[in-house]
This record gives sequence, structure tokens and C-alpha cells, in this order.
Amino acid sequence: MKKIVLFLLSLCLLPSANAQKKQVAKELKAIMAKYEAVGLSVAVLKGEKIVYNQSFGFKDLTTKEKIRNHDIFRIASISKSFTATSLMQLVEAGKLSLDDDVSNLIGFKVRNPRFPDRKISLEMILSHRSSLSDKNGYFTLDVLNPDKNAEWEKCYHDYAPGEGYQYCNLNFNLAGTILEKISGQRFDQYVKTHILDPLNLYGGYWVDGLDSTCFVKLYEYDTAGFKLAVDAYAPRRKEIAVYQTGVSTPIFSPTGGMKISARDLALYMGMHMYYGTFKGKQLITAASSRRMQTVLDPSSGYGLALLSTKTVLPGKTLLGHTGSAYGLYSAMFFDPAKKYGFVVITNGCNTTDLDAPDKLRNDCIASLYRYFISDVW
Repeated sequence: MKKIVLFLLSLCLLPSANAQKKQVAKELKAIMAKYEAVGLSVAVLKGEKIVYNQSFGFKDLTTKEKIRNHDIFRIASISKSFTATSLMQLVEAGKLSLDDDVSNLIGFKVRNPRFPDRKISLEMILSHRSSLSDKNGYFTLDVLNPDKNAEWEKCYHDYAPGEGYQYCNLNFNLAGTILEKISGQRFDQYVKTHILDPLNLYGGYWVDGLDSTCFVKLYEYDTAGFKLAVDAYAPRRKEIAVYQTGVSTPIFSPTGGMKISARDLALYMGMHMYYGTFKGKQLITAASSRRMQTVLDPSSGYGLALLSTKTVLPGKTLLGHTGSAYGLYSAMFFDPAKKYGFVVITNGCNTTDLDAPDKLRNDCIASLYRYFISDVW
């Protein structure tokens, strides 16, 4: 009887769900204030369920319109995992191999001039171990093509392919172009058909294919304050009107152009958390998913468009990716063993402290972990 009484008393002492959500909202707003965030959208996935999804702050600084949970952001480099997942589907279909020579896949010579006999493989570009560089830019593959650019050699670092790591956006615009060449389908349409639609997610790379009233405006910070990033959702209509499949792909930015809400990004994350299958929908096999999550570069923790880190939640190993572009900072991290994960997105913050974006993302994740995952509550 005494044990029952103590148990019932303990239940009475536990905070209600509403009190819990009010407290976490208070903490998140305090974090926003600390880093002067314009807006914030977060989602927590526990098992197959979204246990928390909330948005704060402004979608538009001029009109003071607030962010809604279904509003969408250009999530920047987290987009790379959509590209890699799509290519893994083609690998499973036997249409290409991670060991394939990129030169053969893309249709022109891709070779580091310092190591002309070293093949650059698809796996290398998906793990940033290709030795490619963004020095010439990455908005067109012409910068890399010896027939199109006399300075193509500047696109390479001085280490051998496969023997070093340098984060490079050109890798993934190249990967997206390969996806088009092999699948025969326009990049944005492939991702929609093979990833977003099966998971019932709203988003995509094609601006005009989405409801523009849902776009969260992005704000870059400088000494004068916040400035609207006018190009964040540029529709690129003229370029798309003369689009060439397997050539024009960087227009959609396979390296950073996905637009999606925090909630739907968390559900996509769930597919990776459950090794390729989520709520009965299999996008890739468990073997392919585990290969994406396998660290190929110990110095960075990077695998295939997913990285392993202990710095987001100290002492805990999480997998995922971050994004930063046009003033937006995003994070998607999960634990595939314990089945929980987080999405945090802000559309602008004070970056006087260059580490502020990482601190903001990590502080938010720490708060969300404490309230929804740990045993404190």
C-alpha cells in the first residue's frame, strides 16, 4: 500500500504536458533572444511520432507575420542527403555503382591534374573526398569541364582523390547531374516522385511548384542589422524554360535547394533513423541506409551526405547534417539506435559571433532533448 501511495504521489508531482510545452517554449524563446533570431521552427521525433512541433518569431520582418508550423524554408545543405538517397536508389536498381568513375557517369573528364591516373568515384563525391574544390564556384559544371573552362585545374585540391576531405558544394551539384543523366528524369521531379511523395511530404526544389505564401523569408545579418536575402527563393524561370536534363541541374541546387517545413523534414529524417523504411514505406534498403551512415572520413565524421558527431549533444553520438545559406541556419540530427531526432531551423540570427549559429542550434537541441527525450521529465 505504501508503494502505491508513493507512486500516485509521484504522478501528482509530475508536470502536465501543457506545463512542459510552456516551459520548453519559454526556453526556446530565451535562446532566440540571446542570439537575436528572427524566427525559429523546431520538431522532435520520438519513435515514429512527432512529439513536439512549434514555430516562433517572424516569417516576414516587414509585415510581422508569424511563422506557422507548415511554412517551408530553403534548408540549405541538409538537401545533400536527398541527393545521396536518390542516388542510392539507382545503385540498388543496378543502374550505377558507388565505385563508378565519375568521368564515365558525367560524360567529360573529371580528373585531378596532380593525380591524373587516380579515378574519382561516385562515393568520393558523396563523401567530400573527391579532392574537388569550390574555388571556381559551383553554379555550373562548366567550371569543371576542360572543354568549357581553361582554368578547370583550379577546381581541385592538392591531395589525391580518396586521401583527404574538403567540404565542397560542387560535389553535390555534380551528383545531382549524374542523377538526371542516369534516371532520365529532371532532378526536382525525381526527388518529388521517389522521396517526397512516398512519405507524403510537402516540399521540393522547384520554386514555382510550391505555394509561395508558405515561404519563410530569410535574413542575412551584417553591421547594419538584418537584410532580406532576395535570391533565396529565386524561381529561375528563364533558365528552366531552356532546361537541358543532365546539364542544367545546378539550377535546382542539389547541394542546397530543398524547401520543406521542420515537421516534414523530421519525418524524412525518420526514414534515415529507421534505416530506409518509415511507417511502412521503404525508400532504400537497410544496407544502403547503413552505408550512408558509415563514417568514411574520421576527421569530419562524414559518410554519404550524413555525418556522425558528438558535439551537438556532448557525449552522445548523433547522425545528420547542418545547413547555412542566405542567413538561414538549419540542423537535422538523430539517434538511430534510440530512435529520436531533432530538426531546428532559424531564418536569421545575429552572427557577430561566428559561432552563434552552431550555439543556437545546439542550445535548442539540448533544450528539446531535456524536455522530450531524457528522463528528467
